[in-house]
Amino acid sequence: IQGEGLLAGTPSAFVRTSGCNLRCRWCDTPFTSWNPTGIEQSIEMIVDRVRLLACRHVVLTGGEPLLFDEVVPLVHKLRDLSMHVTIETAGTISRDMQVDLMSISPKLSGSAPSIDEHPLWYARHNAARHNKSAIVDLVRQSPYQIKFVIDHLNDVTEVDFWLADLNCIDSRRVLLMPQGTDQIDLQEKDLWLAELCTERGFLFAPRHHIAWFGLTRGT
Repeated sequence: IQGEGLLAGTPSAFVRTSGCNLRCRWCDTPFTSWNPTGIEQSIEMIVDRVRLLACRHVVLTGGEPLLFDEVVPLVHKLRDLSMHVTIETAGTISRDMQVDLMSISPKLSGSAPSIDEHPLWYARHNAARHNKSAIVDLVRQSPYQIKFVIDHLNDVTEVDFWLADLNCIDSRRVLLMPQGTDQIDLQEKDLWLAELCTERGFLFAPRHHIAWFGLTRGT
């Protein structure tokens, strides 16, 4: 069940790619980034498995699904089957294609890994995380939502900078989501973040799947 964003609560088939060009310090899927795992499957195998789940909504996520050329023909095949396709992306890479919902989660500066523990990834992360042209391309091609992960109150100042810099984003499609994988920690952040969203005119995006299932793979 989709736990985040405009389609929260929607039964969905999730296709998770393994591999990422970023290394967020709070990544909740390290098995697709820091320690990528998985088996290689053809587009036909993926489509067959999705069809068996009998869900109209399909979410391509990762890692970073837009790293892979094969995502384009995969999207075409899924949409040819009248499936609603969402792509979850950090917005650092653009592809020439249209989906039903492009879910873009730009990474704020606080997402960088420790410079002391991972100096190479710290540099690579900061060099790649802010790609204005990629985000502009993605929002022009498809219906979209922009989902910012908020860890501290001062992160919202950076959100304002992003939106002013992009200058093409509908505020009704901007969502602020609390950072965290522990329900108690998330509840504390939910209180002030929901109030801030009301004041600022943003949408509040709880992490419902954590409340429903905890930090559990396959949910």
